[in-house]
Amino acid sequence: MISQRQLFLQHVGQTSPSPLLLEIMGAEGIYLLGAGGEKYIDLIAGVSVSNLGHAHPAIIKAVKDQVDKYMHLMVYGEYVQAPQVEFAQLLTDQLPDLLESVYFVNSGSEANEGAIKLAKRFTGRSEVVAFKKAYHGSTQALLSLMSDKNYTRAFRPLMPNVRLLDFNNEEDLNQITEKTACVIAEPIQGEAGIVLPENNFLNKLRKRCNETGSLLIFDEIQTGFGRTGALFAFQKYQVWPDILSIAKAMGGGMPIGGFVASKEIMDSLTNNPVLGHITTFGGHPVSAAAGLANLKVLLENDIISEVEKKGLHLIKQLNHREIIGIYGTGLIYSVALDNSEKLFSFISRAIKNGLVSDWFLYNDSRFRISPPLNITYDELDEVAKIILKTLNEL
Repeated sequence: MISQRQLFLQHVGQTSPSPLLLEIMGAEGIYLLGAGGEKYIDLIAGVSVSNLGHAHPAIIKAVKDQVDKYMHLMVYGEYVQAPQVEFAQLLTDQLPDLLESVYFVNSGSEANEGAIKLAKRFTGRSEVVAFKKAYHGSTQALLSLMSDKNYTRAFRPLMPNVRLLDFNNEEDLNQITEKTACVIAEPIQGEAGIVLPENNFLNKLRKRCNETGSLLIFDEIQTGFGRTGALFAFQKYQVWPDILSIAKAMGGGMPIGGFVASKEIMDSLTNNPVLGHITTFGGHPVSAAAGLANLKVLLENDIISEVEKKGLHLIKQLNHREIIGIYGTGLIYSVALDNSEKLFSFISRAIKNGLVSDWFLYNDSRFRISPPLNITYDELDEVAKIILKTLNEL
């Protein structure tokens, strides 16, 4: 009989020549459960998706309750659907007043695509500014914002009128001009290896956008929904965007994304042309119900206020000769080793020891720490023991 693994390799599209091939039969809390009884700690929470861990009862209940009512109805934006409305209201209640209107989509890539389209439509300008070593998605347009030619050369020609700047380089901000429709930035660069803003860089970026009339888009797809110790990282730095793009942890494990702006900016998609942005499944009612439940749990259970303490509790235990640096905040960290060979050896050995991590697109000598936010202190101690044990084996 052909195994599930063989069928996977034959019929499911892969993104690398050597997939991990972990066969997962269940997941609960911080754990992934293998087909042979293996138990793995999910140290990356599905890459910052499962901020409340796996199989959270409030999210499961919300999904089941909504399925009993209705699922897909019609293209987003025409029918009044309670899960979308209630989720949008609760979400915008946590944001600055001008971030008042949510356009729901299916994913982070779609959120950034929509945000950039919105900025171009509202400003009437065409230039897009982004930062080197940022990752905003893998669609054709968003590939155009990637600085690493290894990921883009096979898909040219790319979108024109894109300018790439160095993150944390104040002098580069002068390249933002009156021709710039928008600047898209991660407040904390994720795939660069968790790079924090320095020397009030985000404030200076905001100031330059104000001077040129360019819209500032903050991509909080990886940092949103409590990951940094604030609901959104921009709140931590007290710098407000014109458009906010969100996804990943937004749905508590269900697929959903969105971009958020003022009503004035968002309404520009309704005319010249009408249907300026459309999506068939964006804001799917089951995903919206899950997202609403996820956000309620985060807000009502004091989870976010513990995030920074938990991160420091873990990081303080990671003293080892193989570690050359630890970077990050909240519960999003990168741990640097000497080189990529050690990094990949660490990741494969960690899996055998019952812990799943991964590396970064632009930094293959660091491994990722972004566990569920409701991980306990005892579970963090278990994580530390496995990391140190694995490092000893290198």
